[in-house]
Amino acid sequence: MKVGVARFPGSNCDADVFYVFKEVLKQEVVYLWHEEKSLQGCNLVVLPGGFSYGDYLRVGAMAKLSPVMSEIKKFAIQGGPVLGICNGFQILTESGLLPGVLLKNQAGRFICDWISLRVENPETPFTTFYQKGELIRMPIAHGEGRYFVDENSLKDLEQNGQIVFRYEGENPNGSLKAIAGICSKDKNVLGLMPHPERCSEKLLKGEDGLKLFQSIMNFCAISNDSQNLRCVKR
Repeated sequence: MKVGVARFPGSNCDADVFYVFKEVLKQEVVYLWHEEKSLQGCNLVVLPGGFSYGDYLRVGAMAKLSPVMSEIKKFAIQGGPVLGICNGFQILTESGLLPGVLLKNQAGRFICDWISLRVENPETPFTTFYQKGELIRMPIAHGEGRYFVDENSLKDLEQNGQIVFRYEGENPNGSLKAIAGICSKDKNVLGLMPHPERCSEKLLKGEDGLKLFQSIMNFCAISNDSQNLRCVKR
């Protein structure tokens, strides 16, 4: 399995994701610079957290115009698995790969803390190692993590099982219906505000995030074309 970690000017969690896949999960990993026009044969693409392009204009708005995002969109539309964490989630919504928008936190300030999450849908390629309703802990670090979507789109998300994670107990940023992470209708694109890469070793106060990475590795199988990984049903 070959993993591509996208890098934009301002990314600051790219090395964390790279470390988890390379050192913890022993996978081949490469960086994909924002000017790249090829995904280098990667089977999975991760958009990490940070402040792409300094978050100027609007979070994720400039990153969506980068050459590498054009390739990532094609990859996702064809069924390739794409994971967006924090700023990566913001980029996915801006690029239209996921519905909705991430607004400024209700408290009006940056929040960095550990929070509780509830697994809503364990039947996505990213969540098969979790149980439905399982409570897990992950850290957050964002200033614009308040998820919002219009009423009709919210109904679609609920009916299609696209709400993957919700905040349990405290809703730290005021997200609509306490939504912390969603997936695409085809389930191959996942975006979440919490940072699973920061809780993938016991040394980091927990391993709840490791299950997410293990899930995508377990659930996806390499197709006959070794350059492509497509999500398949168990």
